[in-house]
Amino acid sequence: MTGAQIALLAMIVLPAAVGAVLVLTRTRRFAIPIALMTAGLTTVLALGNALARPAVSYPFVAGADFALEIDALAALTVPMVAAVTFLVLVFAAGNIRQSHARFHGLMLIFSAAALATASAASLPALLFAWELMGATSYALIGFWWRDSDRVSAGLTAFITTRTADLGLYVAAGAALAGGAGMALADLPAAQGPWGHVAAAGILVAALGKAGQLPFSFWLSGAMKGPSPVSALLHSAAMVAMGGYLLLRVEPLLASTGWAGPVTAWIGVITAVLMGAVALGQRDLKQLLAASTVAQLGFVVLAAGVGAVSGGAAHLVAHASVKALLFLAAGAWLTALGTEEFVKLRGVARRWPVTGVAATVASLALAGVAPLSLWATKDAVLTATLESSPWLYAVGLVAGALSAAYSGKILWTIWRRSARESVDSNATGTVSTPEQVPLFVLAVGAALLGALALPPLSGILTAAMGGHGEVSVTELIISAGVAAVVVLLMRRLRTPEPGWALGWLGLEATAHAIVVRPSLALAHALAWFDDQVVDRSLNALAGVVPVFARSAARVDDEGIDRGVEVIAGAMPVIARGMARVDDEGIDRGVEVIAGWVRRLGHLARVPQTGAVHQYLLQAVVVLAVGVVIWSIYLVIG
Repeated sequence: MTGAQIALLAMIVLPAAVGAVLVLTRTRRFAIPIALMTAGLTTVLALGNALARPAVSYPFVAGADFALEIDALAALTVPMVAAVTFLVLVFAAGNIRQSHARFHGLMLIFSAAALATASAASLPALLFAWELMGATSYALIGFWWRDSDRVSAGLTAFITTRTADLGLYVAAGAALAGGAGMALADLPAAQGPWGHVAAAGILVAALGKAGQLPFSFWLSGAMKGPSPVSALLHSAAMVAMGGYLLLRVEPLLASTGWAGPVTAWIGVITAVLMGAVALGQRDLKQLLAASTVAQLGFVVLAAGVGAVSGGAAHLVAHASVKALLFLAAGAWLTALGTEEFVKLRGVARRWPVTGVAATVASLALAGVAPLSLWATKDAVLTATLESSPWLYAVGLVAGALSAAYSGKILWTIWRRSARESVDSNATGTVSTPEQVPLFVLAVGAALLGALALPPLSGILTAAMGGHGEVSVTELIISAGVAAVVVLLMRRLRTPEPGWALGWLGLEATAHAIVVRPSLALAHALAWFDDQVVDRSLNALAGVVPVFARSAARVDDEGIDRGVEVIAGAMPVIARGMARVDDEGIDRGVEVIAGWVRRLGHLARVPQTGAVHQYLLQAVVVLAVGVVIWSIYLVIG
């Protein structure tokens, strides 16, 4: 095994192993430095792997290897996951004030699962990482386990995404049935209808993790987890990995003929509808959650139209932007004890470092030039225009909504506040560990758009595939729309309709279509168990004593009496048998013995010892023989 391959394995195994030790041992004193050192070393390994591009493969089952590989797409994504994890853990060092070992351990395991997902080259490796990522997200969302609402939110997220994850198992079965094997790169070669089944299964699983329609509602509840969890989960880890998977299997989507367009339309419709949901939110973290779904819609759109390089650039730039905004929201929540917009007015003036960083991220999220998401979003829209003008038109609407909800954040945090309302549990401060990562992420939010501009865009397109350079016309139109909408949001009062606050009623719909029928079926089965099965068993149990008493009565009155009669008859039978023995068998034996004695006497008569008598006996025997022979001849 080469050094590059060891580095690839270490990048995943190191954070997973250290995280497991921290969770199991609860090392309080050294948990934070150990976690930060591990995350920092993992980031270095990720950068090294991005340059070396190693690959490893181990036999798993017949026809399927457990394979990891750093190709061009993974080389761009893996350092992003590791770096964001490190910065989020730095923030958490000043923000999370209890259960440090358990929190940092789970975060390291979570990041290891995301790194394994990004580098998976076969379905067995992907399934392993995918499942671990989902399980760890449940533990992190419900981290404050004494609060039943938070645990319930984690359970909702886990069950929703877990249901969609079944698509990966369907895809694995289809890949084997279609003879393509289980390497991700070989899936388009599946024979017959199996390629379509594999594409459908992967599409459902990816949409569930990315929170795309109709699975979006689970992200709303996920906001009840700690802010650092939201920052990692919504920027570089689980939600981002849903969009990443679709970019990874874009050749499979294209090979079916239908999966690409379906994916594109789901992504752009999600971007529009969840953008409207984000605009109507009263809570900052809820707005950021809905905007995450909307921005991942652009990544899903990119996978549908084949713009892999543009989608990957948008994924990486969005990770920096969204991690920064979630961390800023977490800092203000700790300081003020609230996330409501009405109580966040003027927070940027009170904490200017956090405010300036959040401003850069908000402008980037809006698509204002020259910040990152302006170029990356337009790279996707340029490719979309080549695919379908209708998709492009809807994408422009989604971009305008991005500017609108970003403007809502921007003007709220800088607007002067007439009053302050601080929660009793608030600290009133934003610590230095909380502010340092924001500066680094702000640099990424400002500059990562270069990935979608020449000359880097040409390099990424050549390595990953795509539709070429970004259109200058598209860049100008998009920048103008974003600037106008952001300025308008300074004066406009955004409506807050119930359908937006309730995330389009998706959770209520899921309860109506899935949860309540499932509970009704469970109640019906419970009733059948109680009223039919249990009663039948109880009735049967009641029959057993009756049967036992009847059997006992038969035993007493029938079998016992029969045994007594037989026992009384036994002496008579014995006497009869003795009489038969004495008068029959014994006498018969004696008669036979008398006959034998007489025959013995007769047999001794000729035994005289005289030779002439023996000669006479022989002559007699011979004469008798001659007579018998003569008779035979005469008759014959």
